[in-house]
Amino acid sequence: MNLGFDKWIVVLTVTTAALLQTIDSSIVNVTLNQMMGNLGASLGDISWVVTGYAAASAVMITMSGWLSAKLGRRNYFAASIILFTIASIFCGTSTNVWELVFFRVVQGIGGGGLLTTAQSILIQTFPKEDLGIANAIFGMGVIIGPSIGPTLGGYITDNLSWNWVFYINIPFGIVATAMTYLFIKEPDEKVEAGKMDWLALILLTMGIGGLQIILEKGEEKDWFDSGFIIGMSLAAAVGLIGFLWRELTVKLPILDLSLMRQRRFAVGTLFNFILGFGLFASVFIIPVFCQTILGFTASQTGLLLMPGSIVTGLMMPVVGGLMRKNFISPIWYAAIGFLLFFGFTYDLSTIGPDAGPDYFFWPLIIRGIGMGMIFIPLTTITLADLKNIEIPQGSALTNMVRQLGGTFGTAIMTTYISTRSIMHLSRLSDNVSIYNGQAVERIRQFTNLFLSKGDALAVATRKAYGLIQGGIVKQAMVMTYADSFLIIGVFFLICVPLLLLFVGKKIQAPAHVEMNLD
Repeated sequence: MNLGFDKWIVVLTVTTAALLQTIDSSIVNVTLNQMMGNLGASLGDISWVVTGYAAASAVMITMSGWLSAKLGRRNYFAASIILFTIASIFCGTSTNVWELVFFRVVQGIGGGGLLTTAQSILIQTFPKEDLGIANAIFGMGVIIGPSIGPTLGGYITDNLSWNWVFYINIPFGIVATAMTYLFIKEPDEKVEAGKMDWLALILLTMGIGGLQIILEKGEEKDWFDSGFIIGMSLAAAVGLIGFLWRELTVKLPILDLSLMRQRRFAVGTLFNFILGFGLFASVFIIPVFCQTILGFTASQTGLLLMPGSIVTGLMMPVVGGLMRKNFISPIWYAAIGFLLFFGFTYDLSTIGPDAGPDYFFWPLIIRGIGMGMIFIPLTTITLADLKNIEIPQGSALTNMVRQLGGTFGTAIMTTYISTRSIMHLSRLSDNVSIYNGQAVERIRQFTNLFLSKGDALAVATRKAYGLIQGGIVKQAMVMTYADSFLIIGVFFLICVPLLLLFVGKKIQAPAHVEMNLD
């Protein structure tokens, strides 16, 4: 590889492809209401547009290391971009919800391999002196994508139509495909790949795909009160156990689970799960909270997330440059990042019902700085002990776990908000009674207000109670979301002492980058 201009074209190529996948994982969420109206679909039906993509993507992330070895890294990467782009065209032209769901699954099959293969290309291409900056630029796509997705989706929803959420992928897909064939090279070291293990593929689809569907649909179906969820849980359990057994007993597995025997990789994979949990859960609940409780528009909510995303993008090269100088261990950067993320969630846990857009600015800036300080160090120390030929499999495993972490985070927060809000509503409602002087006085004031507007006493009283009830519901939901932010933050706070598990001797990081983890 020419170490001049070409290597930075590689960065641009893989980052463009990564953005296609990461933006698409969140951009659709804010257009679901418009899709429901235009396609005549119910909420339950339209939710499969998100679930189908997530399940297919999770399965393909897991298989991406094997497919890259089998088909050739460049061929598989280009094929994934082409499939993703073609599927985007058909998603945009869909005329009913199930046609859209089908092509979203196809899009997930294409998109699933983009992130992992892109990361492998960077690590196997760059020399040690440039790997930190290259990973930083790539990390901008991984972290910023889910954040700018709602912004872009909100603008498209308010100004165009839902179809353009998919059409916008087309020019970027064409450019990324051309650049892949021009600038991406095959690695010098070839990884041996066995024949397609169809049993492992079936078990993988049952396990990972089933688990993804359970987490996406569990709250809607009322979890284990639903026969569908029970059936999917049994299928997922059989699939996961069977897949683990199969991969540990065959000579050339689809997913090399033996990598988990390396302590730093295993611990780093756990941290990637937590990173996915916090990243996707916060990106999920902030737009929902702002739009449903605070009354922001889709565009306002999207713009709310933009400054923090820009800060994350600016922090990535800074952290990459500092790591290149090797001033301190990458563990310390990650620790500071986890603490800053906790600070962001703690700040939002004190939010009130009258909060405006300005309230979110500094917490989201802090989140942006924290995310920028977590991703690059975490990637470095997770993959540090792996050989070059093990990077594709290691990258596939960590990316799959991070996506599952995001799905778990979204599902857990959805369920938590549903149950916690009932508890808060019950406690607040107990205060509205004839024995509470303040409540009685407030009802009297509201009743007099409506009487002054000409309403009859019965109507004025009913409106007064309705106004009180609306205020109670809003306060209960604000308290619930505040609790949710704190729960997410606790996960990140716990990570700080756990980072000591990474401490050890000097090691050889990917592409022979020596890092001192003491």
